[in-house]
Amino acid sequence: MQSEIEQPGITPAVPRLEIRNLVRRFQGRAVVDNVSLRIMPGQVTCLLGPSGCGKSTTLRMIAGVEMQDSGEIWVDGKLVCDTVFRVPPERREIGLMFQDFALFPHLSVAGNVAFGLRGSKEEKRARVAELLDKVDLLQFIDGYPHQLSGGEQQRVALARALAPRPRIMLMDEPFSGLDNRLRDGIRDETLTLLKEEDTAVLLVTHEPDEAMRMADEIALMRDGRIVQQGAPYNVYTRPVDRASVAFFSDANVLRATVSGALAQTLFGQFLAPGVPDGTDVDIVFRPQHVRIDFDRAGNGPRPTPTDGVPARALVKRARFMGHESLVEFCMDFDGSVLKATVPNVFLPAEGTVMWLTVPRSRCFVFPT
Repeated sequence: MQSEIEQPGITPAVPRLEIRNLVRRFQGRAVVDNVSLRIMPGQVTCLLGPSGCGKSTTLRMIAGVEMQDSGEIWVDGKLVCDTVFRVPPERREIGLMFQDFALFPHLSVAGNVAFGLRGSKEEKRARVAELLDKVDLLQFIDGYPHQLSGGEQQRVALARALAPRPRIMLMDEPFSGLDNRLRDGIRDETLTLLKEEDTAVLLVTHEPDEAMRMADEIALMRDGRIVQQGAPYNVYTRPVDRASVAFFSDANVLRATVSGALAQTLFGQFLAPGVPDGTDVDIVFRPQHVRIDFDRAGNGPRPTPTDGVPARALVKRARFMGHESLVEFCMDFDGSVLKATVPNVFLPAEGTVMWLTVPRSRCFVFPT
């Protein structure tokens, strides 16, 4: 049967950036191991992972400042680099932004933004003014970097990167040097401008919140490989393993052994279809999904098919975190500690008896 993209009269969309099976080794170890990505024009993809997982090395290979051991890089359907053919970095039409803004202190704001532009003096000035107006810095066009705040310098760096109209923008932790008050606003401004320019963006970050806020697609990277890729909602709600859950938030973990496709825990039984008997499993759930009920003369809520069996617990510690409260519980069943988060202020006294349940739909079962 013919697929939709193969039907006559329909032209398949060509990715602005495509990397195929990139590999980079250092001293025999694969720092980047068979990484593939496709990014369309106007799309923001976040390469998300802990420090040392190969994110920045991937970016450097795409930029052309580092050579891959194998794999291919394509831009708009044309080969840019493999292990034989290589387009020089300056001809790839790729913009770069890093944590260090790297503005030239001896050049004016206009001089920094125009650096690398071609054309007449008037054409350069017009492009500089257009971009500085978009980032609300036109009034500083003849000023110097030292006269600007950190957030303003970041916006100048963005304007400079966009000035040559790159088809692709590579961003390596570009907002980590900003304080929290400025970060969200500048990220939103940056995203709006990049979308207006129809630029394909690959953003490297180790911060899940930043990826969730900015990305159309997240590629979760670990130990040199992409372990999961998809829309932020899907990556968050359908994690592939325990480490993927824990990377985005705190996680509670119950240990159990499967018998008859069921895992028995303090919260009752969990389904484990297809898992062989005798397999140890981790049952993972986030603190915000724990439901808390008050003790009623030694009793808790009734068991239900959706929430399972309630478990008795004592409050160990409760703290207000600004927009939610974090409560730690010591479980009667085995003395283990579980965490729950509650919107707004909820600060029960230490030693308060409560009953916890966990909705089955919010739990993930993974072989240990």
